[in-house]
Amino acid sequence: MEKHMNGQITVGELINPEKCYLSAAVDMEAAENFIQQAMDMIIQEAVKKGTNVKEKVCEWRSPEQLKELLDLELKDTGESESKILQCCKDAIRYSVKTSHPRFFNQLFAGMEPHSMVASFITEAIKTSLYTYEVAPVFTLMEDVVLRTMMELIGWEDGGDGLFNPGGSMSNMYAVNLARYSYCPDFKENGIYSSSRLVMLTSQEAHYSISKAAALLGLGTKNVYVVPSDYRGKMIPSALEEKIQLAKREGAVPFFVNVTAGTTVFGAFDPIEEIADICEKHNLWLHVDACWGGGALMSKKHKHLLNGIQRVNSVAWNLHKMLMATLQCSAFLVRDKTCLLQRCHCAGATYLFQQDKFYDVSYDTGDKSVQCSRKPDAFKFWLMWKAVGTKELGRRVDRALAMAKYLAQEIKKREGFRLVIEPEFANVCFWYIPPSLRNVPDCPELWKKLHAVAPVVKERMMKSGSMMIGYQKHGDKANFFRMVVISPQVNRQDLDFVLDEIHSLGRDL
Repeated sequence: MEKHMNGQITVGELINPEKCYLSAAVDMEAAENFIQQAMDMIIQEAVKKGTNVKEKVCEWRSPEQLKELLDLELKDTGESESKILQCCKDAIRYSVKTSHPRFFNQLFAGMEPHSMVASFITEAIKTSLYTYEVAPVFTLMEDVVLRTMMELIGWEDGGDGLFNPGGSMSNMYAVNLARYSYCPDFKENGIYSSSRLVMLTSQEAHYSISKAAALLGLGTKNVYVVPSDYRGKMIPSALEEKIQLAKREGAVPFFVNVTAGTTVFGAFDPIEEIADICEKHNLWLHVDACWGGGALMSKKHKHLLNGIQRVNSVAWNLHKMLMATLQCSAFLVRDKTCLLQRCHCAGATYLFQQDKFYDVSYDTGDKSVQCSRKPDAFKFWLMWKAVGTKELGRRVDRALAMAKYLAQEIKKREGFRLVIEPEFANVCFWYIPPSLRNVPDCPELWKKLHAVAPVVKERMMKSGSMMIGYQKHGDKANFFRMVVISPQVNRQDLDFVLDEIHSLGRDL
């Protein structure tokens, strides 16, 4: 019997083992050929074109148009190799090129070649980081990366930690660990084993804090929001007042989240002052440094996180300022008493046998909420190994210098106005079209200005020239929030951004 076109083994092959093995070898050869062609295409279309400033950031199409352009139908039988390669090419073509020098839309950007290669390797190896026996190399690499990050934080005695899928998950780990530390019975007895617990965080904090409260059963009403100043920094005296309020209400405050690099303004909460308050009230102090943690690599800017060595836990996304490939998120905890293990362990005997032939302390999977866990640390380890700590620091310094240059240019140009002087790599500004430049500063002006950024954003997306986010904030009209990260970005790119915004919006 002949082999089917879709690659399935026939009855004839099942009764003829030699023929079956031969078919498997042919399949492997075809697989290798497909992978080689696909990799060549990825280098050409995603890497070369995706980082070429002369190419578009995106080939924008509406959902309806894209459904027509892409063959999305899944069929009973497989399709030809050429068709599948075309699907891959189309996926790249119509995706946003976040490695493009003119992509400024998110808190991640740019291409890091070593981390990209590490991503390819982890996908090819296809292992999971729960036991040393199934991921020996990556287990040791994660341990080294975490320990070195702890040194940067200033935990001289070390600590514990793990990589996990995203900063939101890291923040959730912090809340869960803090709750377990305060009330270990919660793990078995649930909400019936404790008083009403209250978390405190600033009004500028990431929304994952309230999501953690909802997911972990604490309730979003038990997240007390602490006011921030005009720069977006938590006000320590206001934190003290909220703690006292919770206690007067009969609740038990147990957790404070501070932010090192807020999403909008890139503000850094005053960790030292807040740490004093948390020590006074015996509260778990967590730092969401998902965005701003990269400053720890820079001797020039690490002062932004003064006091971080005093906190209980840290969330730090390496795929943001430090440009590791998505996703690469670390959660670190100062505790060395296996708190992370005790909080999350379930003791699955088919994975975490205690009578193995090696040191089972390297079986880290029982510390995690997940079972399967990707070896994301390798994506940061390889790039760190390749470029070194000094170069990572220089990249941070350069990004902040570019952000400062952009802010200075905004102040020079007619029709542009800073929302706030940048502290980090976030540059927030308004574009005021010529038709509104002589309108007095009044509610009517801001009402009209509110509609400008969405139209300019639509036009830039459809032209594919660049990509920048916009938003409103409090009572402020929509403004552009531009984030500078990639070392590929130069002054000409930043000048282009301002020129292009004016070109796209001057007729409004």
